[in-house]
Amino acid sequence: MSPFDPAESFAAMRHEFGEHGGVNMSIEASTTFTVMHAHTMPEIFRGQRGPEAGGCFLYGRHFNPTVYVLGRQIAAIEGADAGYAASSGLGAISVALLQLCNHGDHIVAGNTIYGGTFALLKEYLPLKTGITTTFVPAHDAEAVERAITPRTRAIYVESMSNPTLRIADIPRLAAIARARGVRLVVDNTFTPMIVSPIRLGADVVVHSLTKFMNGASDIIAGAVVGSTEFVSSIMDLHTGSLMLLGPTMDPRVAFEISLRLPHLGLRMAEHGRRALVFAQRLADLGLRVTYPGLPGHPDHALLRSMANEGYGMGGVLAIDLGTQERAESLMETLQNDERFGYMAVSLGYFDTLMSCSAATTSSEMSAEDLRTAGIQPGLVRMSLGITGSTEQRWAQLESSLRRLGVV
Repeated sequence: MSPFDPAESFAAMRHEFGEHGGVNMSIEASTTFTVMHAHTMPEIFRGQRGPEAGGCFLYGRHFNPTVYVLGRQIAAIEGADAGYAASSGLGAISVALLQLCNHGDHIVAGNTIYGGTFALLKEYLPLKTGITTTFVPAHDAEAVERAITPRTRAIYVESMSNPTLRIADIPRLAAIARARGVRLVVDNTFTPMIVSPIRLGADVVVHSLTKFMNGASDIIAGAVVGSTEFVSSIMDLHTGSLMLLGPTMDPRVAFEISLRLPHLGLRMAEHGRRALVFAQRLADLGLRVTYPGLPGHPDHALLRSMANEGYGMGGVLAIDLGTQERAESLMETLQNDERFGYMAVSLGYFDTLMSCSAATTSSEMSAEDLRTAGIQPGLVRMSLGITGSTEQRWAQLESSLRRLGVV
């Protein structure tokens, strides 16, 4: 496979003018759209005409021009044929899985995933739809294959698991999925630009655009990308999960996010550069630090083999402080005394965000589920920001660690 540069792919498709010749695309705020000939409208409702078929737009919950362009931009970054944006990351995940699965079907999912996704798969979908899930370590491809049943319709993994930072072997999982007749869905929220799952064989990629893609922690949004056929299916007027369930993105939000994408590659490279510096120094101090960019990480070679050149190895690292009490003490010192970052959920912000995962973003999981997933009570997930200088931020972190007697 030839090398793929997400930034080049994005730049090649983004060269569009606004309505009046502006250098940015226009915001189409209309909820409904005019047709010039009466016979066109029934053709749109029958699915014979639409943005992909030389037709026009119909209604804002179906396709909106501004949201449509954002979807194409994200698809270009991911190396996919098509994409469309949703009102949240979990909305995008729900849409993708509900489009692939019917009542009584089965999903194989990674056992270390975002807590909201875990709750969706373990509790909500079985209760409301009869769709069940078997959870296995996503980095263990043999375990994934063993869990597939005749009713399995999808394998769902995160490219980099939240919060343990294990890496899914996407090419191998894609081969398993093809051989068993199921679809591989990859949440690429942690590694935009770095990993291109579609290029590695995945069928569908989902994102929480709230995180690195947007980068400012001011917008909730999601996206689904894949084949033109699949994206058209989620927008189908009769059976489309995005169209009928309605997690539609507002065009003003789409416009805002589109302005952040041109510098996504620069941001990811700097997030990754700082994360690697911090991870190396923390390891040198003897701390239990997890970061895929470190040679000692069990999936370091795998990520290097899948990663696109020039974007680093991710902007998130984890430190195991042993107990929740010690983890909370460190975070409080870093925020309240050193002004190092913020105790807050989410990630991908331009400032550092810290959380004790077991008690926050993974709290939907039982104690047994947390143990099986390897999420320790003292694990602090850090999404490294890009404000201030590297040395300033390191001095704040090291000072806090020494003050608390951690090192």
